[in-house]
Parts: sequence; C-alpha cells; structure tokens
Amino acid sequence: MSIISPEGLSTQQATAAELLAKIDQRSARIGVIGLGYVGLPLALTFAEGGFATTGFEIDRERLASLERGEPYIADVSPEELRRNQEAQRFSSTGNFDRLAEMDAILICVPTPLRKTKEPDISAIVAAGREIASRLRAGQLVVLESTTYPGTTEEVLLPMFAARGLEVGRGFFLAFSPERVDPANPEWNTANIPKVVGGIDEASTRAASALYGQIVSTVVPVSSTRVAEMVKLLENTFRAVNIGLANELALMCRELGVDVWEVIDAARTKPFGFMAFYPGPGLGGHCIPIDPFYLSWKARQNGFESRFIELAGHVNAAMPRYVVERVVEALNSAARPLRGSRVHLFGVAYKPNVSDARESPAIDIAELLLRRGAIVTYSDPHVPRLAFGAHELRAMPEAEAFARGYECAVIVTDHRAFDYDAILERSPLVVDTRNALKGRQDPRIFRL
Repeated sequence: MSIISPEGLSTQQATAAELLAKIDQRSARIGVIGLGYVGLPLALTFAEGGFATTGFEIDRERLASLERGEPYIADVSPEELRRNQEAQRFSSTGNFDRLAEMDAILICVPTPLRKTKEPDISAIVAAGREIASRLRAGQLVVLESTTYPGTTEEVLLPMFAARGLEVGRGFFLAFSPERVDPANPEWNTANIPKVVGGIDEASTRAASALYGQIVSTVVPVSSTRVAEMVKLLENTFRAVNIGLANELALMCRELGVDVWEVIDAARTKPFGFMAFYPGPGLGGHCIPIDPFYLSWKARQNGFESRFIELAGHVNAAMPRYVVERVVEALNSAARPLRGSRVHLFGVAYKPNVSDARESPAIDIAELLLRRGAIVTYSDPHVPRLAFGAHELRAMPEAEAFARGYECAVIVTDHRAFDYDAILERSPLVVDTRNALKGRQDPRIFRL
C-alpha cells in the first residue's frame, strides 16, 4: 500500500474541489467507453448539456458510421449527432490514450452471460485496465454496466488503487445503473431518475454532481453495492413477474380461459396490482441476463435463489412452447412441421426497436429449423438475423404474402405490421403477443 505525504494529501484533497468546480462550470471533459444502446445516448445527452464529450469504441464499423454522421441506434437522430459533432461537443475515437484527458469516465460496456449462465465481465475488466494505465489525480470513474454486487469495489477499485492514488481524495469511483428503455417516447436519459452510489462519500458527491447536470433527479445511495443491487432488483422484479404471467398463460389455456382478458380485468384494480403480460420468451440486454448475475452472486455466498431460478426456467421454456403451438396449428390443417414454411413476424426483442439481442425469435427460429421447418421472417427494423450457423434476411410483408407460407407466427408486435392483412393472407396464425386482440377466427392460435 502506498504512503502519501502530507503535501500529497493536501494536493489530493484539492482535486475534489477542482473536479466539482469543473462539473459546475460544465468545463469537465467527459469520456464514455462503449457507444452502444446505453453509451451513445448518454454521451450525446452530456454533449447536449454543454460538456465536451468523447466516446471511446473498439468497433470500427460503429466509429466509421459516427464519422459519417450516421447513428446506428434508433433513439439517436442524425440531426442530434451531427449538431453536436459540428459544435465540437461530441467526438468518437478508438484511441484510448485520450482517456488521460478526461475528467470523468463512464463505463458502458456489455456484460453478457457465458454459456454456463455465469457473468462475463471481461469487457468491464478490459475497460478498467485501459483506464488504470492512464489514471491521473482528479478523475471520476463511474461504472454503468449491469453487473453483480461488489464488482466496482472488488474488481475496479484494486486496479485503480494500484496507481498510488487514494479513492475519495486522488480519484473518485462510483456505480450508476443504466436505465435505458429503447423506443420509449416518454422516458429517456434526461428524465429517468439516476441512482448513484460511490465507494465513499466524496465519490458519491462527485458522481451525483455530474449526473445532476443532465438528469432531472439524482438518487444517491450509501454504496456501490446498493446501486449495483438496485439494477438487478429492477430487472429481476420484471423477470419474475413475467414468469408468473407466462405460467398463468399455460394454466389458463388448460382451463379454457383467455389470459389476456384476465390480466386486463385485473389491472383495473387501482392498488396492489401491476400488469405483466405473457409472451414468447424474454429478450434484450437486461431482463434475460440480470437475474442470473444476481443468482450467481448469491450462490457464491452460499444462498440459493430458488424463486428467481424458477422464473428463469419458466421464461426460458416459452420459445419451445411457441413451437408446440405451431405444431398444433399445423396439425389442425393436417400438415407436419417438417417441410412446412413458417414465417415469423418480428424478430426484435421488443416492439419498434432494432435490437435482436437475446430475442426469443432466435430460439424459436432455431427450434423450428431443427425440426425441419422452412423459416423466413419480416421485420422492418432488423434486416438481418444471424444465429449459430444460420443467417436469415428480412423480407417485406408483401413479398412474404406473395411467396406464401403455411403458418405465421407473430413474435414481435411492431406498429408497422398490418395485422388485418396478416390474418387475411395467412392460412394459420400463432399470436404470441395478443396482436390480434378482439379478432375471432379458428385460424388464430393464441399463446
């Protein structure tokens, strides 16, 4: 452990006041590592707020796209990107040496799961090493990537402390969970409350001051572990309740009850109930993944999270259930699944976005292909879908109708689809999203 002289200590204490002054004057230089669905909108929000912001990215295609002024994320408009580039408030680079120039560095890298369902924080570790090799006095580092409780303190802090600076005096370290909801017209980076937890009080104060410049509400918490746990609770809450809705859908089918009608009626209760709906499975970068981060960390501490694990099993089984519904639909027309043409409407993980990460459509397509079906799809937001050894290309609805197919599956209920036409032109329809609500037809097979 390094020993800091009294002179060095007073210098380090001064860095906190200097950083807060830069933040208050909006002269602090902001660096964002990872320009994906979280990082790019966040970087541009800081740029819009008047901060000189630099995005750091290892993907050359993304950097080339940004250089052309062409955002690859629907929530960022070309006008917003180019406006901030022309005003020299936003730039992007693959040169990580420029991290030394930054006053605040925000880590927004992906945290997927390994095949074993264990956390893969290799991108966090890589980003941490890039920062640690260039860390200087007065810098604030905030991790935004979803991870298990303890990551900031156990993984990043030792890397940075090894530089000889003291956290809370020489540098500042915090965690603030991202809360991005792509394609949500009401909630965005600026108006979603921001939870912030620092390694110490000074780090919490610095991170809160920074985010307070661009968001309407900052919610300080007592530690990085609390902030890390907040994110996992939010998405585990959703995963568990969606699991309940999915199991209820299976139960209601056996009972001859419309699960959608049940949920819509229940949501009229003004207290004590929140509506969650069944679907073909979980998708996206958070809900299918975050509960496993929590259950993994729990197991490391000798605790078995049975409730969370059960919800995970229920949700993971839904794509297979959808395929069984396709089989039943085809059987009603005396057709086998093998050799039948099955067309998927929508492959993004949620409506009106281009993000197909962890989409249940991938599992559905793979299961259908394994059983000998001929799979095609339409999705105005996802032109290409690659998984395993397969690569599919989207086709317009009109082309799909013209080519013909034996069964349609509504996997993602995009606004752009013409559902009347889908029902009219499809011999059979498996509706996993209640997109054909109110329509009665023996050709419709609901979840």
